[in-house]
Amino acid sequence: MSSSNLFLSLGKPIKNEYGKVIGKVASFALDPNGKFDAVFVEFSDGQFSKQAMDNLRFNGSEITFVSKIKSQANMLCDQIPLLWRKDQAIKDLHDKQKITHDLFQELHNSFEGVLNQLKKDGQVIIDEASVEIARCDEEIKSLSYAIANLELEHEIGQVAEETYQTAFNLLQDSLKRATTERADYEIIKSKVSSILIGDPSTLPKANKVYAETVTTQQKPVSVPVSSVNDNNTSVNDLPEPPVVVYVKEIGKAGL
Repeated sequence: MSSSNLFLSLGKPIKNEYGKVIGKVASFALDPNGKFDAVFVEFSDGQFSKQAMDNLRFNGSEITFVSKIKSQANMLCDQIPLLWRKDQAIKDLHDKQKITHDLFQELHNSFEGVLNQLKKDGQVIIDEASVEIARCDEEIKSLSYAIANLELEHEIGQVAEETYQTAFNLLQDSLKRATTERADYEIIKSKVSSILIGDPSTLPKANKVYAETVTTQQKPVSVPVSSVNDNNTSVNDLPEPPVVVYVKEIGKAGL
């Protein structure tokens, strides 16, 4: 977007990559040359935060907050294999006596230092992804209980059909977002772990971690409430939204 159009986004809602509104644009920070440097965001909890322009995507009236963990993981998965290949290349040049031993040692130490720092950064990303996965697990569990209780009250006539449908669709959409988000964090964790424990030279050159989240239409499936009670459940075992939870499963959840 042009600079003039960016000002039109003031006060507009900001969504995360899963379609959830997380705040709105409060203001912009510009450098002395008039270039947009950062965005001031008012989050839904009332807190203000200065965010780099790279953390947001502007597409017309749509403003998307890009996951910091995801962007960092993408960068790391590009940099580590590249540095490894460069380090291997200078070793080959040294073996062919095309560079001196002193120059080889200096370059090798430089690459090794950067690689060690990137590996530390990668472990931080893995830890942060694990925290987000646990958060998603708890959210999925709570949403499944909420759907089960809604189904129960609707079944015994306590909730009218129109109210039930509105609430059910809301919970269903939230469950879909939480499940997709959890799957993304699992991919991030797996990709970065592979980089840290494996030989980067064996990894594909383009090793991106979910640059975009793709939403597809899916048919409803039946999911027992108990299927989300274990925080160690793998991504493949998670319910695929939209989800229909039947009253007969309530006994498994202990409701």
